[in-house]
Amino acid sequence: MRPAVAVASHSFPKNPTLRDELLSRYPASVFNETRSPLVGNVLIEFLKGHDKAITGLEVLDESVFAAVPELRIVSKYGVGLDTIDLEAAARHGVSVRWTAGVNRQAVAELTIALMIVLARRVSAVSSDLRRGIWTAGGGRQLSSSTVGILGCGNVGQAVARLSRSFGARVMAHDIRSYDDFYRDVGIVPVGFETLLRDADFVSIHVPLDSTTRGMIGSRELAMMKPSAFLINTARGGIVDEAAMKQSLLNNRLAGAACDVFSSEPPADTELLSLANFVGTPHIGGSSAEAVLAMGRAAIRGLDDETLAISLRNSPVSRT
Repeated sequence: MRPAVAVASHSFPKNPTLRDELLSRYPASVFNETRSPLVGNVLIEFLKGHDKAITGLEVLDESVFAAVPELRIVSKYGVGLDTIDLEAAARHGVSVRWTAGVNRQAVAELTIALMIVLARRVSAVSSDLRRGIWTAGGGRQLSSSTVGILGCGNVGQAVARLSRSFGARVMAHDIRSYDDFYRDVGIVPVGFETLLRDADFVSIHVPLDSTTRGMIGSRELAMMKPSAFLINTARGGIVDEAAMKQSLLNNRLAGAACDVFSSEPPADTELLSLANFVGTPHIGGSSAEAVLAMGRAAIRGLDDETLAISLRNSPVSRT
């Protein structure tokens, strides 16, 4: 019998297809059935005795790798790598396996949906209607807007393509060069501040790391047009949520939508109750199709060395 795999991700075992497919290859595998991410010593005890693991939102740092020296392979369920200390993994001889872009379409489609909900005031007028108020005014169209993409990797490119299909003008900013993509799709590459000043929609698609934490704060929000909308379907912590709330309260920003928060679930009920704010509970990458794609990629990663991450060309920089 093949060794058991420790599936720390609480989301993975919720899908019976993924459970069956993993058990067909690793029959003795164990699953996190707590319905929440494992933390600290609980995570360490769960991983002990296993050389392979599938993780989701679990934080894997120096202390975890040091406490479980038998762990050799970690396959990531999902696309974010901000929870894994890749340098610590390398020091302890742990191969981290990861597949880029497996949920790009799901996140991109939610991003476009949030743009339309904001622009057409869907959430606000729907709330009015439930209270018996027939509100006039239909907002604005995405097709006549300028969409600014911050981070033009897998998800950013999918959002750019969808935005162009609506007829929107699209500009993008990224630390990497995507000249062929920009030319083929009709994207205008611009500087960071130019994008903030000129875009009607600023859509964030960068990872959370030391260079992007707090990337959108009071200074950046002040550069945006009062008629503009901010959308974050990337990672919580990239946007200063307190500063964003003040911009919304002071009508310095027309609206904002977040699928991700610095603390999940978010505790700021005032922000969540604002008429010009739309929040969703981190559902961007959890469509039925994306869940299967992410899970199957994680299963492949257990045995496919080509999915191992190299620190010299880490995908954390822009995905």
